[in-house]
Amino acid sequence: MNKKLLIGMVHLLALPGTPKYKDLNNVITKAKAEAELLEKLGFDAIIIENMHDVPYLNRKVGEEIVAAFTAISITLKQTIKIPIGIQILAGANTAAIAVAKAANLDFIRGEGFVFSHVADEGLMNSDAGKLLRYRKMIDAKNIKIYTDIKKKHSAHSITADVSIAETAKAAEFFLSDGIIITGSSTGLPADISELKEVRKSSKLPIFIGSGITPNNLADYYDYADGFIVGSYIKEDGYWENDISVDRCSKLVKRFKALYNLKKYPEELIGI
Repeated sequence: MNKKLLIGMVHLLALPGTPKYKDLNNVITKAKAEAELLEKLGFDAIIIENMHDVPYLNRKVGEEIVAAFTAISITLKQTIKIPIGIQILAGANTAAIAVAKAANLDFIRGEGFVFSHVADEGLMNSDAGKLLRYRKMIDAKNIKIYTDIKKKHSAHSITADVSIAETAKAAEFFLSDGIIITGSSTGLPADISELKEVRKSSKLPIFIGSGITPNNLADYYDYADGFIVGSYIKEDGYWENDISVDRCSKLVKRFKALYNLKKYPEELIGI
């Protein structure tokens, strides 16, 4: 990875078959508007995710979810020029690869890639072997698989004797394309000491997957390759709200300032 990436989340409205679902056309229209806004405001990539589909299913989502994701993804690809990724909650990684292949998306965010953990949805076992074989089978090697380790909203007591560094090594050994580190739940920052630990143990790109704000971005900047932001860029910093242009602009401005500071330090400090 040659440059650091600022990645914005598009939290899709509830999809068909889920408790909060209302209208698919509205889902597509809102997703398109938010994706175009994030691109216009200077984000490097976006991820679309079915965050409003609560309560989530464990690994197996219905055909209606896959079909809706495909329709949305194809619509976005018609106008969005920056890379587009996808995450299908919860842990529906093979479905995400299928959608990405059909819609020509660039990457997926996958959970439960290595080691078992207990998520909100129940026990989730590793799917690395199945997932990479499926990607090979459908000729989707161009689609990157970025994987959460010690992920949020989960209990990791069954792997308490496995450090986050060892988990990162396992993900790398199992051919992950990149590692995602999060806080304990949505909107909470990642542990900087864990990030440094993973940075020392893995050569893979590392993404921070929660809790990024303009105020703490500099703390992570030197150790991470990308920053996935969902909660902060919404009104009042709450993930369910609409995207805030002001918050997005502040974050992009801070991100670009850090990039310039690292690239041109002498000019910026007056040397």
